[in-house]
Amino acid sequence: MQEKKKTPLLSHFWKYTGGIKGFFILAVLTAFAAILFGFLTPQIIRITVDSVIGTEPFDLPAFLMGWVDRLGGREGLRSNLLLCGAAVLVCTLVEGLCNLSSRLLISHTTETYIKRLRDAIFRHIQHLPFSWHTFNRTGDIIQRCTSDMDVIRNFVANQLLEAIRIVILASTALYLMSQMNGTLTLIALMFIPIIACYSGIFFSSLSRQFRIADESEGDLMVAVQENLTGVRVVRAFGSEKQELERFDKFNQIHYDKWVRMGYTMGAYWGIGDLVTGIQVLTVIAAGAVLAYQGQLTLGEFLVFVSYNRTLSFPLRRLGRILSDMSKMKVSAERLAEILEAEEERDAPTDTAPDIRGDIAFEHVSFAYDGADVLKDVSFTIDAGTTFGILGGTGSGKSTLGYLLDRLYDLEPGKGRITIDGRDIRTIRREHLRRNVGIVLQEPFLFSKTIAENIAIARPESSMEQIRHAASVADVDDSIMDFRDRYDTLVGERGVTLSGGQKQRVAIARTLMCGSPIMLFDDSLSAVDLTTDARIRAALREDTGYATVILISHRINTLMDADKILVLEDGKVAQIGTHEELIAVDGIYKRTYDLQSAAAAGKEVTL
Repeated sequence: MQEKKKTPLLSHFWKYTGGIKGFFILAVLTAFAAILFGFLTPQIIRITVDSVIGTEPFDLPAFLMGWVDRLGGREGLRSNLLLCGAAVLVCTLVEGLCNLSSRLLISHTTETYIKRLRDAIFRHIQHLPFSWHTFNRTGDIIQRCTSDMDVIRNFVANQLLEAIRIVILASTALYLMSQMNGTLTLIALMFIPIIACYSGIFFSSLSRQFRIADESEGDLMVAVQENLTGVRVVRAFGSEKQELERFDKFNQIHYDKWVRMGYTMGAYWGIGDLVTGIQVLTVIAAGAVLAYQGQLTLGEFLVFVSYNRTLSFPLRRLGRILSDMSKMKVSAERLAEILEAEEERDAPTDTAPDIRGDIAFEHVSFAYDGADVLKDVSFTIDAGTTFGILGGTGSGKSTLGYLLDRLYDLEPGKGRITIDGRDIRTIRREHLRRNVGIVLQEPFLFSKTIAENIAIARPESSMEQIRHAASVADVDDSIMDFRDRYDTLVGERGVTLSGGQKQRVAIARTLMCGSPIMLFDDSLSAVDLTTDARIRAALREDTGYATVILISHRINTLMDADKILVLEDGKVAQIGTHEELIAVDGIYKRTYDLQSAAAAGKEVTL
């Protein structure tokens, strides 16, 4: 199989810049204008020192000399030094306004870009296959979509524009410095190769360390997420101590990784400060010698030192930018891994046919990570009938439901599944899933009201329709006992409801869809036998039109089905009606005898 060509990293993120590039260019231009006015200030000071207070001739363009002459020349300016101060003040004010405009523009650009990226990431995750979610931990996904997204946001908002400013600052400063004294400019430039060399070394090290630290944060997020998700289990088994120890372990690892990276960044910034400090001192010493020898005026010396500080400051900032760039690169790669994950896609020829409910599994085999779960399974289900599936843990009964709903797809040559004679791989996934309603053993409820949870697939439903579905699921009376009734807010993951209530609300939610095929995957396991019987009776009456598949370990739940399939070790062991299956020796009869004896309170011999 040919390996998928990897998309260049920048390509994943460039596509979201449409319509905002102009704002970014304006931000760069206003930043450039701020730099120019910032450079004008030292020049005004130089002219004031050398040509107004001193006796050096004015070195100004013709149009500026005209202004000087109109103000009375050297003597006029000397007697009105406040004008020179006002010029400095105006330049500083314009510089500040340009910087403000630049920040506002880059803020608009960044927030627009990050919003688009967040939307794209979340939208992409919604279309990733169920298998992707199975192999990627929720906490790690959340960490990528929050912390890693913030790293990119911080870089775009602060360091990207700062990097451009540094290039402009350094280039302009070097040009102006070279115009004043070439020898001193060469001395200032001697240190740049040294800075570039060790910056590259540290950048590589920081990238590796940040990826390790970022992944450790993902592990920490997973530990927190699992603890909060399983809060009932933690409380029920009194395992708070073990959870604290587990959290402390991941927290310590996270701490160690970030401290190590902090040491690396501290060393980098320390060396940077040392090198730039030596550079500044060298330039000041050399400049003082040249000024003493008359090769520099006092004003030029002051301006040169000012420009050199402008040059050395970005070099010091380079450490922060490179460290943030290394973080951004790692975060971008981790987000790109999500964007590169292949979405579920329907073929152009896939259709959305009317579904009646005839189902056929033809020689179906399936494996998870090479471990066989289903082995050459074949059976049929007639439309409008109730079909039961019995099997032990790991027998593959839930996998049948996942395959029917195309949460997993069959590999070529591993059989096929048809609905109304049509291979389900030729039916659009969204259409198929709207027509195959599934109630899982551990249903998920959203942090909304009970009514909103039941009507989530059809939010326009009336209260009468919602209550009818709840009545069929035998949960209406329980809901009406709550103070806020159907407006009761369900806690996160349904923690305000009992297990049986959650399952019945989930059944009501599926019934609201009115799907022609309904699959109940051990979804009555948390209710008593009496409630189980009432729900099944109501389902038979309410869903007489639908094909109903009941997966359960309880024979009482399955015995009224039109046909029952027994799975053992991924294979079809038996199939028939309840009466046919208990008439012959086999898994079904043995299970029936054991459950009947247990229900009667008799001693069970295994």
